[in-house]
Amino acid sequence: MKKIFVTGGNGFFGKRFTNAYSSMYEILSTDVDTLDITDERQVIKTIVDFKPDYIVHGAAVADTGFCDNNKELARKINVDGAKYVAKAAKEVDAKLVFFSTEQVFNGNTKGAPFKEIDEPVPNTQYGITKLEAEGELRKIHNKLWILRFTWLFGLPERNLAINPNILWDTINIALKGEVQKVACNEYRGLTYVYDIIDQFEKVFDLDYGTYHTGSNNDLSRYDVSRFILEKLGMDEGKIRELLVKDEKKYSECARNVRLDTGKIKRCGFVFDDTVQSIEKCLKEFRYL
Repeated sequence: MKKIFVTGGNGFFGKRFTNAYSSMYEILSTDVDTLDITDERQVIKTIVDFKPDYIVHGAAVADTGFCDNNKELARKINVDGAKYVAKAAKEVDAKLVFFSTEQVFNGNTKGAPFKEIDEPVPNTQYGITKLEAEGELRKIHNKLWILRFTWLFGLPERNLAINPNILWDTINIALKGEVQKVACNEYRGLTYVYDIIDQFEKVFDLDYGTYHTGSNNDLSRYDVSRFILEKLGMDEGKIRELLVKDEKKYSECARNVRLDTGKIKRCGFVFDDTVQSIEKCLKEFRYL
């Protein structure tokens, strides 16, 4: 049985990934309670002792506000921690999967959907650190896949972490009956987390390199939220009452970090468009 070493193992993706593949691989799942990703010696010793075939590096601090307010700590975790994992991967000759983000393009003002060959212009500390980490890892280890994810979504499950995501946030609008302003000038790919997890083994057969990963989406954030409420059966009057179009946010320059995921799709990955994936998720969790 091959071995996988996971960082960020208690997170939104990591725990679901471990649950899905624990019967097929020997998995050592780590998180902040068992591994200090900023301690180079501990990282290298832990990985060398386990001798994994693959490393899935998902540990990161992703909250953009926190990163902007704690720039050095964000860099220590997102860049230095990734470098230590890559050094260990090279030492044990493990293949490394590194999770990056659409937000490396957050400062780009045109060109979306972005391809892997497009030059990223990050303007948040989170995006800056992830892009820096990409470059550092390429220098350290050549057995490397970089997956730039679109915004992942999913729903709460028992004993599993839930991240802020458009589907659960919108369902909470309906549950709480609270008025919410939603940007109509923001465009992002939105991907059902299990659409990636269910196909993850295919990553190990890809050529090494960078891949934009996830669903395509042409709707604004407001329009996606509206679609969700409509699918849940909310009437038009109630939708208008609860969902307020925020026309000021990003009014001077639309936020558009959509990714062109054609490269990974040509390698056999299948991702439905965002609205289809949302409907699939709602059906799987018996909301529809």
